[in-house]
Amino acid sequence: MIDDLYSAKLLRLAAEMPRAGRLADPDASSEKVSKLCGSRVVVDVKVEGDRVADFAQDVKACALGQAAASVLGAHVIGASLAELIGARDAFKAMLKADGPAPVGRFADLALLAPVKDYPARHTSTLLAFEAVAEAVGLAARRGAVKGI
Repeated sequence: MIDDLYSAKLLRLAAEMPRAGRLADPDASSEKVSKLCGSRVVVDVKVEGDRVADFAQDVKACALGQAAASVLGAHVIGASLAELIGARDAFKAMLKADGPAPVGRFADLALLAPVKDYPARHTSTLLAFEAVAEAVGLAARRGAVKGI
């Protein structure tokens, strides 16, 4: 069963982290830490209109958290706050309530479905999506996002 969790495709995703680093002048940032394992994700966002225009992430997490952050980094540009919240909520439901995998731009999160059988790994796997939803929401409250 552990082989299903750490598939070659998942490990490849974890190793290929898109948009790694930090932005020089973000509209908002968010840091999320898993108290259980110490995984940490910091995201920076720039927004235009109601969409993510630029994004960077500093990820210090297990392979599962890195794989989820990789999916986020590959598809976040152009996403709206509503899409990010929807993806986060669907991802959480997939892990915690046996819900269907997210659809649309974040459908690759389906690869992480086996994590549902490991509740201690849920928090670290969700960190990047929790952080980006918070950062874009913060940008909206600061007035950086118009039309949300």
